[in-house]
Amino acid sequence: MVDDDADDRMLVRDALSDIQAPHDLRFARDGEELFEYLERRGPFAGRGAAPRPDLILLDLQMPRKNGRESLKQLKSEPAWRCIPVVVLTTSTAAEDIHYAYEAGVNSFVTKPTTFRSLVETVRILTAYWLELVQPPGYD
Repeated sequence: MVDDDADDRMLVRDALSDIQAPHDLRFARDGEELFEYLERRGPFAGRGAAPRPDLILLDLQMPRKNGRESLKQLKSEPAWRCIPVVVLTTSTAAEDIHYAYEAGVNSFVTKPTTFRSLVETVRILTAYWLELVQPPGYD
């Protein structure tokens, strides 16, 4: 999950716990940290420090490298192009939705406003992207 809001990160972690999802959730606070993770640089260097994500939950509004810039870079790099990306943001702006899909996002989801709704959203996202969908094999 790439999100600069510590409360949102905590809520998603709590939602995963609430549905007893066995998934390993990792966090990046912005696009710069996401690419440090993917490239195994800085705090993510070393064996096992940064396993390849099966899904990226990406906020749009972040400092340094925002979600738009991050999405564009993710989908332009062959090594990361096949990682499913779900934009999970507070935005409902048609411009943001259009941009995200044009840039190659797999889904665009507006963050729910209640914890119960977030739990249901996380349940649906994990069931679909991590249990139902068959991802491509990675070299």
